[in-house]
Amino acid sequence: MFLSGTLLNVAAVLVGTTIGLIVGTRMPARLQSTLTDGLGLFVIALGLAQTLKLLLDATVPVTSSLAVLGGLLAGAVVGELLRLSERLDALGAWFQRRVARGDQPSRTSEAFTTASLVFCVGPLTILGSIENGLTGDFELLAVKSLLDGIASIAFAAALGAGVYLSTIVVLVVQGSIAAAAFLVGSGVDPALVAVASAVGGLLLVGVGLRLLEIRQVRVVNFLPALILAPAFLAIAKAIVAS
Repeated sequence: MFLSGTLLNVAAVLVGTTIGLIVGTRMPARLQSTLTDGLGLFVIALGLAQTLKLLLDATVPVTSSLAVLGGLLAGAVVGELLRLSERLDALGAWFQRRVARGDQPSRTSEAFTTASLVFCVGPLTILGSIENGLTGDFELLAVKSLLDGIASIAFAAALGAGVYLSTIVVLVVQGSIAAAAFLVGSGVDPALVAVASAVGGLLLVGVGLRLLEIRQVRVVNFLPALILAPAFLAIAKAIVAS
């Protein structure tokens, strides 16, 4: 079943979020803030490692690096034109209004946006979903489920119940990738996957900067780069081959 890994991932986030909420109610605000800083540092390190794995590999052709840059810039233009960040923020705000209680402050929108990005732009999201769709093997997504389950505990403790909502995005994104791989078959080019993963790493760096409150990068507006960068590389390879 090509959705088996995705469903496992969703279950792990639900369980982790529940644990995090229980822990978070007993956690002072100062500790929650420090925990958020720790998450920001880790996400930046994870993103850099993911991107530099491609950019610093001497065996990778320069066209891959250019595809990452071109996809990132073109993706930003498309994202800004489509106002993706504002739309996702509006969705998060809508959820926040639904769950807010009186004048009690809520971080539902922040939790939803942050957790959704972290859970959906990493390399295991792409590689695991493709493998699950192609072969039915969900080993990589099982590893991702464990990591996301642990991360969701920290996110929920620091940011609140909005992390629950990220499971919707996980289901849609990973399910779509797995379904596409299932339909396409074994014709997925590993180089295209590597470029998409490198772009995902840069987006994670942006998420980390937001968590650390260094700069409010509109990360969502760069999401089209996950599609455009591999597309640019595929075009370049086709031109060279011809």
